[in-house]
Amino acid sequence: MSAVQPQQPMGSAGNPETLGQRLRVVPRRSSTPSRVADVTFKALVWVCAACVLAIVGFILMQLIQGSWLSLRQFGWKFFTGSDWDPVNGNFGAVPFIYGTLLSSLVALIIAVPLSLGVAVFITEMCPRSLRGILSYLTELLAAIPSVIYGLWAIFVLIPLLRTKVEPALGSTLGWTGLFTGPIYGVGMLTAGMILAIMIIPIISSITREVLVAVPHQQREAALALGATRWEMIRMGVLRNARAGIFGAIILGLGRALGETMAVTMVIGNRAEIAKSLFAPGYTMASVIANEFSEATDDLYLSALIEIGLALFIVTIVVNVIAQFLIWTVTRGTPRRASV
Repeated sequence: MSAVQPQQPMGSAGNPETLGQRLRVVPRRSSTPSRVADVTFKALVWVCAACVLAIVGFILMQLIQGSWLSLRQFGWKFFTGSDWDPVNGNFGAVPFIYGTLLSSLVALIIAVPLSLGVAVFITEMCPRSLRGILSYLTELLAAIPSVIYGLWAIFVLIPLLRTKVEPALGSTLGWTGLFTGPIYGVGMLTAGMILAIMIIPIISSITREVLVAVPHQQREAALALGATRWEMIRMGVLRNARAGIFGAIILGLGRALGETMAVTMVIGNRAEIAKSLFAPGYTMASVIANEFSEATDDLYLSALIEIGLALFIVTIVVNVIAQFLIWTVTRGTPRRASV
């Protein structure tokens, strides 16, 4: 009996297919171009990151260099003195620091409750069809130039405060000492109110993102235990997001500290320390904007640059703290659909 020969596979033309034809080995492509592209892209992004750091470092170096004369002349006394007399060469930054802090504090007192209310309403109570519209309108406030806010304050807010709001505050809360004295319409209260309007979109938008980052299971667990909607929001949402909310508030504070044009137009620009919110004042940013073009003396110019250096450092520190607090809440948290 003859041995059975193994049957070979047939090709398309009926000829036996060879092993090489069946495998059809594809030649390996060279990886050199892809490696060159990866290295080039990595170098480009490193250059971009280095440019940002270089810009910040260059700004800081120029501020230190420009304020060196004032630093050497006054030292720490510059930040403890209250006399601002360019004619006699006496410079103290206390009135400007006081005006910056007081106007920013007034802005936070007004803006924080409004911002939290807007953020909670959009994320927890607003109908889905209106969430996008309200979010867009809230963020649109941040896109309005500050000079527009200043013009609106001059023609609308200042007359309203001078004729309606400030007389009512003086008659009811004058005993506190915060609402006494002549009523000009311009002053710390006006500056604080315009700053509050300007930082509402910042605080509310970041707070909204932080609330969205809170796991939905927290809400369901609170409701399953019999909590009302308000108790669920207070204990299940706001409590878990409090660090991020605090970071959003500090970020809004950073914006209020550095705001220039709108505040310059409504604060009155007087270098004095007054307890009353009706009194005019000055901020660190507004004094630079008002007097920089008039500073012909080297020491005068150096003092203004030193105020800018202090404002720059304070703003950087405030923003770093805010970003860190927001990061502690949002890191590793599963996000649901954006509102």
